[in-house]
Amino acid sequence: MTTHVTSQMAPIPFIDVAAQRARLGTRIDRAVTSVLDSCRFINGPEVAMLEEQLAAFAGAKHAIACASGTDALAMILMSWGIKAGDAVFCPAFTFCATAEVVAWVGASPVFVDVKPDTFNMDPESLDRAVAVAKAAGLTPRVVMPVDLFGQAADYDALLPVAQKHGLKVLCDTAQGFGASWHGRRTGSIGDASATSFFPAKPLGCYGDGGAVFTDDDALVPVLKSVREHGQGVDKYENVRIGMTARLDTIQAAVLIEKLDIFEDEIAARMRIAARYNSLLADVAIVPAMAEGATSTWAQYTIRLAPGRRDALADALRKDGVPTAVYYRIPMHKQPAYAAYPADLLPVSEALCAEVISLPMHAYLDDATQDRIVAAVRRALTA
Repeated sequence: MTTHVTSQMAPIPFIDVAAQRARLGTRIDRAVTSVLDSCRFINGPEVAMLEEQLAAFAGAKHAIACASGTDALAMILMSWGIKAGDAVFCPAFTFCATAEVVAWVGASPVFVDVKPDTFNMDPESLDRAVAVAKAAGLTPRVVMPVDLFGQAADYDALLPVAQKHGLKVLCDTAQGFGASWHGRRTGSIGDASATSFFPAKPLGCYGDGGAVFTDDDALVPVLKSVREHGQGVDKYENVRIGMTARLDTIQAAVLIEKLDIFEDEIAARMRIAARYNSLLADVAIVPAMAEGATSTWAQYTIRLAPGRRDALADALRKDGVPTAVYYRIPMHKQPAYAAYPADLLPVSEALCAEVISLPMHAYLDDATQDRIVAAVRRALTA
C-alpha cells in the first residue's frame, strides 16, 4: 500500500463518471444517435424498453420511468391520495427530497430516528413516531424507509410495524437501487418504490431521471396519468391534478446501456467497500452491513469522534482527496421542516456531527484507493 503522498499529485475524483463513459464508449454514442435520428425525444420506444428491463432487474411487475427520483416519490403519494392531515414517516437522517414531497401534497412529514450502524430507519423509533403523529392530530398513512448510502433498510423489522399501524410502505431507494434484502431486490419491496437516476447515483443517466416500481396493477394507470398532467383518454382530458414528469428518450437510451453493466459495477463497488473496511477499521468507525443485506455503496461513509471531521477533510483536501458530508443537518433541524412533529432523534443528530464520505465508484482502482487510505490514516494518526 502507498505510504507517501504529496500534495502535487493529481486530484482524485469523488465519483468518476468519466471512467464509466470511457468504458461504454461508442455504445452510448450509438444509443443517443439513434434517438437523435428518430427525433422521438418524448415517449420514444426506448422508454418502454427501459421500463421493461428495469422491472425485470428489480423483480417488480411494473416500472414507470419518470423525470427524477423526487418526482417518483411525489407521483406515488399523489396516486395514493395523500393529503393535508395525513402523516408520512420519514427518517431524519436523509436527503431533503424524502420529506419535501410530503409537504408538496399538503401532508405532514413526521421524522423517525435511524440506527447508528447502518444509518437506516429504526423500527422502534417508527413505532414511537406513530404515537407522536396521533398526538398531533394527524392520521398515520405512509412510511418511507430510505435505503441510505446504498444499503437496503431492515424490512423484516419495518414491515410488521407498518402493518400494525395500517401504513402503506413507500421505499425510497434513490441511493439503493440494485441492493437487496434477503434475496429481494430493492424495487420489489413494499407497496411501491422510487429510485433516482441522477448522474452520481450507482445507476445514473446523463441528466435527471427516476422510476417508480410496484406490483399493484390498479396503481399503474393512475401513476401514468399523474406523470402526464393528470390526463384521461388523451392529453387534453384532465381527470386529476398531475404534473409533467416524463423521462426523456435520450436518458432512457443511456440507461439501457448502463443497466447492461450494472451487475458488474455493483460487484466492483462491494469489493472496493470491503477493502476500505479492512484498511480503515482500526482508525475510524467503518460502515456496517446488516445480515441479509447487500449495498450498492452509493456512498462510502465513515464516522469519527465529534470534532475530528473538519480537520480530516482539510488534510485530505491538501492531498488531493475530496470528501463530502451527507448530512450536516438532520431533517427535523432544517429550517423548512422545524414545524413538523418529531420525537427525540439522538442518533440522527449525532451522525450529522460525525459522518464523512470518501471517494466511491465502480472504477476506483487499488492504487488510487491506497492513496486515499494512506491520506486518511496519516491524518487520523498524526
